[in-house]
Amino acid sequence: MTNDEKPQDVHARPEDEAAPKPTDASVDPVAEALALLTAERDELKDRMLRTLAEMENLRRRTEREVADARTYAVTNFARDMLNVADNVRRALESVPADQRNAAEGSFKGLIDGIELTERDLVKNLERHGVKPVEPQGQKFDPNRHQAMFEVPNPDVPAGTVVQVVQTGYVIGDRVLRPALVGVAKGGPKAAPNPADAA
Repeated sequence: MTNDEKPQDVHARPEDEAAPKPTDASVDPVAEALALLTAERDELKDRMLRTLAEMENLRRRTEREVADARTYAVTNFARDMLNVADNVRRALESVPADQRNAAEGSFKGLIDGIELTERDLVKNLERHGVKPVEPQGQKFDPNRHQAMFEVPNPDVPAGTVVQVVQTGYVIGDRVLRPALVGVAKGGPKAAPNPADAA
């Protein structure tokens, strides 16, 4: 009798049918689906949080750029207007002080008009954030001043601004034009700045 001809065991034991068959389905399909959905939810939550963080960073950066644009939009125009302010100042300084004080009539009116124009120009520049740098007597700061020459002066600490050739200006916290200055040399060493020590 061959294997094909062997009679089938008609009396299979019931415990054989009830025994779990070793298959890949030994993992609970509901738990597997739940695990997949949880992983997908966590991934989507992570993406959402990252997107929200990116949007917040973009909002802050945009606000900063808009504020900078408001503050510095007039930079080129202001730089051009500084030449006008310099010329007005030179016009006033070209008249000697004794003649300015003794001026009468139309000459006095001309001087008063130029002074008024200068005050108005400076006021309008300040309204748009352009302010003069007053370096006289301060320690030389290469970020705000440009040294034109050194002045031998043993009375003041070395590196102190003792003469201003041309006024400097800032717009916001940026230098619009550095002040052209003369710096003392040969004096005692400048005292260290407490902010630098910290």
